[in-house]
Amino acid sequence: MQIHRNIEALPGFKNAVITIGTFDGVHEGHRKVIRQLTARAREVNGESVIITFHPHPRKVVNSSILGLRLINTLDERIELLEALDVDHLVIIPFTEVFANQLPEDYLCNFLIEKFKPHTIIIGYDHRFGRDRMGDYKLLEQLQQKYQYALQEIPKHILDNISISSTKIREAILKGDTTTTNHLLGYDFFFEGEVVHGDKLGRELGYPTANLKIMDEEKIIPGNGIYAVYAALADNTRRFKGMMSIGLRPTVNGTRRTVEVNIFDFDATIYGQSLRVYVKQFLREEVKFDSLEAMVKQIDQDKMDSLAVL
Repeated sequence: MQIHRNIEALPGFKNAVITIGTFDGVHEGHRKVIRQLTARAREVNGESVIITFHPHPRKVVNSSILGLRLINTLDERIELLEALDVDHLVIIPFTEVFANQLPEDYLCNFLIEKFKPHTIIIGYDHRFGRDRMGDYKLLEQLQQKYQYALQEIPKHILDNISISSTKIREAILKGDTTTTNHLLGYDFFFEGEVVHGDKLGRELGYPTANLKIMDEEKIIPGNGIYAVYAALADNTRRFKGMMSIGLRPTVNGTRRTVEVNIFDFDATIYGQSLRVYVKQFLREEVKFDSLEAMVKQIDQDKMDSLAVL
């Protein structure tokens, strides 16, 4: 997959079959659209092109939206899309100027001029241009003028995408790993930089990698204990482990932390990036009467983790 970030330096696409969207999650609903895209590209001996935006359009168009949390970072989206046999991914810097184009200017000066599409695959509810005035009907009206084929994404698939995205975000926040991973079609994952903690885990026999989440828009699972796989930046090997997210009430913690105990692992990895694949929720975070009671439960957590990994 070729990745393009400069819309002034796009290649000449061959019979471009394009679709447009944020594709946050790249979940099973999105994959149905992408399969439609790649199948059409093969049918017309053309190239499949996904057009996406960064930052998320909702953050630019609606300034009242604060704390927007996304299932994927941009880099994660790229990685997931790259595995789906898409020929091109074009990342458009989304700005107020871009958002405020008149709908026909958007179509003529952006889609037609930059991509010369053979086919546009889009949903019936797609909106574009100033005040979201452009829609599927406008694309139909201008189809003969600009000589492109138009394919509609079926309503049931669009509804599934919308429902799934909402359900996935809610499930992640609730620690519902079963729903999350089923709807995604893969194990939810996130990354953080390994930073120094208070070393209590080491004293208790369970050293942890304390993670600083680098992307503030990335959604993080709800508090609790989880069975996980962990991998360093090269992602060549996944280690079994368990993760705690929460306030650490037993030691009177006041700050939410993300800590991963990696099984059979003793390397020093401060400053490195650690990816965590969230496999299964084990239990809620609780306050124990003593450190001894907490360690006894951690022993059980490790056994429970190994049983599902």
